[in-house]
Amino acid sequence: MEENKKKNDLILIGVLLVVALAAYFCMSFFQGANTKNGVAVVKIDDVEYGRFPLVVDTEERIELPDGSYNLLVIQDGKADVTEASCPDGICVNHRAISKQGQSIVCLPNKVVVEIENGEESDLDAVTN
Repeated sequence: MEENKKKNDLILIGVLLVVALAAYFCMSFFQGANTKNGVAVVKIDDVEYGRFPLVVDTEERIELPDGSYNLLVIQDGKADVTEASCPDGICVNHRAISKQGQSIVCLPNKVVVEIENGEESDLDAVTN
């Protein structure tokens, strides 16, 4: 009797492990699919400048009519502004982005880089 109980416990543990691993791999697969569809959308003064897929390593110098610029680098599925002519450099010091709704803003140059169709953000909402 005790031996059957141990055997049943081991079977139950094995089944739970298989189900947990299957769920993990399914979630990983679908999150990877979201990353593959992610796009960095660049807007200048609220007018779309371009769309850059996160799966393609890219370096785009965003030139503005007054001679100012921002350098957008997409690498390893993340978008980053690595260089800018603005005086404060806040956009350059911002971390790289890859998740849905994240953005990098350069106010002096009126440039916004925002992620669409990327990974889901870790936060559901922000409250005060």
